[in-house]
Amino acid sequence: MAALVVVVAGIRSLGGILGPVFLALILTLAVSPVVSWLRRRGVPAWLAATAGILTAYLLLALLAGSLAFAVAELVRQLPAYSDQFNALVDQVTDLLQRLGIQQTQIQDALAQLDLGSVVGVLQNVLGQVASVASDLLLIVLVVLFMGMDAVSFRSRLTGIAGERGDVVTALSSFASGTRRFLWVTTAFGLVTAFFDVILLLVLGIPLAFVWGLLAFITNFVPNIGFVLGLVPPALLALLEGGPGTMLLVIVLYIAINFVVESVVMPKIVGDAVGISVTLSFLALVFWAWAIGPLGALLAIPLTLMAKALLIDVDPNNRWIGVLLAARPPRPPPKAEPDEQSSVDDD
Repeated sequence: MAALVVVVAGIRSLGGILGPVFLALILTLAVSPVVSWLRRRGVPAWLAATAGILTAYLLLALLAGSLAFAVAELVRQLPAYSDQFNALVDQVTDLLQRLGIQQTQIQDALAQLDLGSVVGVLQNVLGQVASVASDLLLIVLVVLFMGMDAVSFRSRLTGIAGERGDVVTALSSFASGTRRFLWVTTAFGLVTAFFDVILLLVLGIPLAFVWGLLAFITNFVPNIGFVLGLVPPALLALLEGGPGTMLLVIVLYIAINFVVESVVMPKIVGDAVGISVTLSFLALVFWAWAIGPLGALLAIPLTLMAKALLIDVDPNNRWIGVLLAARPPRPPPKAEPDEQSSVDDD
């Protein structure tokens, strides 16, 4: 237990470094099928590694660029809704006064809702996005080195398979589970974002593509990602069209998310990661606390890695994996009556 506390404290203290390193690891795993496909077709190792590294860089550039674009668009267009925001504040104030709440209390509470302060927060966020340049440099370097090593990593696993087959199995399970999570989440995140954008365009909500991008990114955040992607467009719908429009956005967002993630996705891919809902939520809380916002996006892959290193490698700990699984294991098939009787006769 003491060792676990020390490890957690170390992760927390080194979160600024470990976050980019973990992201580089996940990117390397995501593009590893590209490298494997090229190697199977006789492409030299150095060229396959270069292709994988460039693919990871492309994914990283798309992620960073889309985030910077979204925040910049918010900062640019949000001040245009100052009049609607002030009118909404006046309506809320009148309603609260009719409910018997004193004017001074209302003013103190609403003083924090100035639109200028919201813009200031967004500008600060944009500044933080720009300051990630140092982290991006670290990610670029780690992806470079991991991509070079990844070409021969399977051969290394084969070399230790005889002595530590359990380690090879655990690491292979982590890699395949992470890739499955990334592909499934990406595919259905794009589907959800597409329908969200269509909905917002039909309703005339501004920044529809920005909110679609937000819905796609927050789809990687377990449990609460949907809520994080819903709140901003719902608030803008309130400013743009009033409570009715906001309610319509909320209801249709929920309907789209339910159909895609609760009806369509289980029928196509079943359980993508194999961990319980409770564990995924606790993982979100822990990794976001330990390494910051990147921890929220990488909570599931990092949990799969921790599970592989702490549980799956030790046969004595396999029972913990059963308790943490999303579904109980299937019971062994019962012997047929004729088979059982023949065994008894023997």
